[in-house]
Amino acid sequence: MKKLSGNIFLLTILLFVIISCKPETKKVFITVDDLNDSLNTLIIMHPTVNNIKTIKYLTDNGIIPIKKRVKIVGVYHNGEIYNYRESEEYILKHKIDNIQLLSTSFGLNPDIIYHKNSCSAFFEDIFKGSKAIIFFGGPDMPPVCYGEPTSLLTEITDPNRHLMELSFLFHLLGGSQDLQFKPLLEQNSKFTILGICLGMQSINVATGGSLYQDIPSQIYGFTSVETIIATETNKQHRNYYNNYAIDTNLVWGSFHQVNFTDDVFKKIVNASINPYVLSSHHQCVKKLGQNITIAGLSMDDKVVEAIKHSRFPNVLGVQFHPEPPFLYEKNEVIRFVPNQPSNVSYLDLYGGDAGENFHREFWKYFGSLLE
Repeated sequence: MKKLSGNIFLLTILLFVIISCKPETKKVFITVDDLNDSLNTLIIMHPTVNNIKTIKYLTDNGIIPIKKRVKIVGVYHNGEIYNYRESEEYILKHKIDNIQLLSTSFGLNPDIIYHKNSCSAFFEDIFKGSKAIIFFGGPDMPPVCYGEPTSLLTEITDPNRHLMELSFLFHLLGGSQDLQFKPLLEQNSKFTILGICLGMQSINVATGGSLYQDIPSQIYGFTSVETIIATETNKQHRNYYNNYAIDTNLVWGSFHQVNFTDDVFKKIVNASINPYVLSSHHQCVKKLGQNITIAGLSMDDKVVEAIKHSRFPNVLGVQFHPEPPFLYEKNEVIRFVPNQPSNVSYLDLYGGDAGENFHREFWKYFGSLLE
């Protein structure tokens, strides 16, 4: 009996040791209550696997230079079309310990997004618990959100994402839709917001601006893919060869030059240089939102390529894409034209002052805002 009792005791001790040594399960999904360190938390909206890969590449490789380890929280609406379980699986599979996910299910519609609503407290908690927010690119937003009828060339595929991101930006920046509303950035005017492509358009619309729903037809009067492809590169804002769908390995964007007109960007790039950037969009800023000013234009001055906020200095938007990893890799070959071989990278085409230096300096500037 004593021997049996001793064995049970030993088994109990062994079980306790095994349980104690079991690695703690990573907590990927969090709540706003977990946002308790605003000094080193970066929010990324629409945290798809691709966007997670991108932000990790930029931070891990020092393209966004951050002196201390940053905590990254991906925020999204549960009504979005993307399956964020894929993001969770990616984080767990690759043992990423500084990226977590945060979501909301509060209902929104165009009538309430530019006023206090069911998401207001959620937005404020995120703002108070973070240092900066990046709004990434994406699909066409519903024109009802800026008071215009929907063009036949506008394709709406993810309305819940737009409703939440527009409302979030309105809460952060305010807008002409409700002049009595007090924006969150009045509590911290140096809070950093970066909008990329759709993100820039959302900054403009959330503050009361509007969009051209199709650049080729509304700005240039083009009505066919062939006409766009035949025109000069600086008028092409996406790779329209993809419309033919006969080659699935083409680069998704086009490269064109930008003329920066604002001191913020002129400090990043020599004022005499017009760098080649990567674009993939068919919509752009039309009417400017409240306190939004133009910071960069296409070479013919017809398409707004960069914006800034006149009251909050660290709020910037760029219509182009400075974030894809292939912009920084010499061995990442890109192809523009269907069924034609290529052995060149972005760095081969636009290295140094032609484009590379601007992109690297841009992210250095963004990183400085996180210090």
